[in-house]
Amino acid sequence: MTNLIAAAAVFVLIHLLISGTRVRDALVARLGEGAYMGLFSLASVAALAWLGFAYAGARDDAWNLAYWGVTPAGRHLQLSLQVIALLFIVLGLATPNPTSVKQEGVLDRDDAVKGILRVTRHPFLWGVAIWAAGHLIVNGDRASLILFGSLLVLAVFGTASIDAKRRRALGDRWSGFAARTSNIPFAAVLTGRQKLSLGEIGVIKPAIALGVYAALLFAHPYLFGVPALP
Repeated sequence: MTNLIAAAAVFVLIHLLISGTRVRDALVARLGEGAYMGLFSLASVAALAWLGFAYAGARDDAWNLAYWGVTPAGRHLQLSLQVIALLFIVLGLATPNPTSVKQEGVLDRDDAVKGILRVTRHPFLWGVAIWAAGHLIVNGDRASLILFGSLLVLAVFGTASIDAKRRRALGDRWSGFAARTSNIPFAAVLTGRQKLSLGEIGVIKPAIALGVYAALLFAHPYLFGVPALP
């Protein structure tokens, strides 16, 4: 348990206490943008690998008690949430977004806010949050609570961290974009700052997301040792 908790803490904290704070600014000033990005990427991959191995090792430990089990309703809710999660993740990765690394130039476009960005300016992270929340529904053991709970916390608070980082770096350019979008999904649409445009999203990207979903359903028992389907 200690190893898993330590891995989760390191993975979350290097993002929330370094990547989105003035600590990052100080490190970039000292090391340079390229060196910082290289070192931070290496640390992130190492911490994620540590987290994965620690979780695998903790699942069979005696301390890993389950607080709830899987129910048919929970299983079907989880499967539905994963469709939504993968739509957000794939659309987020495939849409130019100034919240993403090295994509600040999107702010200079007339169509900076389009597609999934009308729903949220952080589609990828909200997809991860929904993915993690769905897995918590069907994994009530302590190890899973630590793994998926830490990823859920990181995804949700990471949106605010990125906003703060972009605000410091981009000033008024960012403020204009933020005023036309929302962090919380659909908030900008519901408050009249944006209109949902499914035509801008198209059919290809959602089709890819559904293809990834189907592939993961098939491969889940081989990749993770447990079936995704009831």
